[in-house]
Amino acid sequence: MRSHQSPRCRSPFAPRPLLPRASSGWAGTGAKAMALWALLSPGVLVRTGHTVLTWGITLVLFLHDTELRQWEEQGELFLPLTFLLLVLGSLLLYLAVSLMDPGYVATQPQEEPKEEQTAMVPQAIPLRRCRYCLVLQPLRARHCRDCRRCVRRYDHHCPWMENCVGERNHPLFVAYLALQLVVLLWGLCLAWSGLRFFRPWGLWLRSTGLLFATFLLLSFFSLVVSLLLASHLYLVASNTTTWEFMSSHRIASLRQRASNPFDRGLTRNLTHFFCGWPSGPWETLWADEEEEGSSQAV
Repeated sequence: MRSHQSPRCRSPFAPRPLLPRASSGWAGTGAKAMALWALLSPGVLVRTGHTVLTWGITLVLFLHDTELRQWEEQGELFLPLTFLLLVLGSLLLYLAVSLMDPGYVATQPQEEPKEEQTAMVPQAIPLRRCRYCLVLQPLRARHCRDCRRCVRRYDHHCPWMENCVGERNHPLFVAYLALQLVVLLWGLCLAWSGLRFFRPWGLWLRSTGLLFATFLLLSFFSLVVSLLLASHLYLVASNTTTWEFMSSHRIASLRQRASNPFDRGLTRNLTHFFCGWPSGPWETLWADEEEEGSSQAV
């Protein structure tokens, strides 16, 4: 008969049963915390807030006695559907601008400037490394501390987008502002069409207060977007950026020039901005402008 040893009398050389590691539980908890933090990140919250606010305002305009509701009751669905398509288009443009790569500089901190790359840059504007991410910064690039990356043709970091506006998404940003302004102005007219002022004011506030608050909100947003669109169209027409316009005294390539060296005329500025022509790095365009200026001086 086999003798059964109690756990207390077990040999110290006998293999011990495997116990689950406590670190696996911590790892699962950490993964859940990271997933929750990703859902509560500023970008997700801002984009969710924008989406909810957009459809909430649209729903208010449809539920109250505005022209939208009157058209719907009369069976005239062309204008209501057009308004919905414009709202959807502005929302898709917003998500595209806020989620796409604004033009990040490739992270290659060990790369040294090539001879042909340094030859096309004037000696007054030497290539420099970013002191934060250590990449070789091309002309007109800047490091964004919010994105923690260097962005080509950096314009600004938009908190409402929670993304930078740079070389790649700046044209879409201007298109979004234009479409958003059309939607806001149309929504403003629709909200005004549903306002009926009467007494007593308490009854009016209960029946029309939400629509009146929507009208005020649309008025504020229309003013802000109008100013943004006008300023960006001016900057695009002169081939400059918000960062260069506000901080030209801090940029080496602009501090030494009396005028904007990238301004090549209204037509070429608009063509380059919206169509990408003429293409090529800004260093090449700078060198071409320097050669034209020297030839004219001679």
